[in-house]
Amino acid sequence: MERVSSKVDFTLSFLGRPTENDGVDCMHGPPECMGNILELCAAHLYPEPRIYLGFVMCLSNDYKEIPDEALVKGCALEHAVDIQKLNECAGSPDAMGMGLLRDSVQRSINVGVRSSCTVRLNNEVYCVHDGDWRDCPNGPGVNDLVIEIEKLYRDS
Repeated sequence: MERVSSKVDFTLSFLGRPTENDGVDCMHGPPECMGNILELCAAHLYPEPRIYLGFVMCLSNDYKEIPDEALVKGCALEHAVDIQKLNECAGSPDAMGMGLLRDSVQRSINVGVRSSCTVRLNNEVYCVHDGDWRDCPNGPGVNDLVIEIEKLYRDS
């Protein structure tokens, strides 16, 4: 991201199913939804990818512990994320965080994403990781993706 953050609009989008009461059902239940909300709130509050992606990666390193308070506070401290602002965003069911999650899930539905993690580049699927990397015509490596981003940026 450091090499290409100025060249891409990096957006987190999650999988889930919108519910009739304006909520979201996540595949792995409420803890997964809360983790997604925390990550989306961090991205909303700190739009610089280096900040929120560091926080997201920190949480992901111990994903089975999400949304454990100690993990969230530790990752927030490590990546200069204000825990009070994060909690305000994620807070209650009618807080901003749930709206961010609903929008995120709808974005995934609208583009037909069904597997996590699906990497999209230039409005098309670039690569999918669902146990193993697949559908990666240019290779699944980070450097492969960076090369493609730089090529698209040059050609635009």
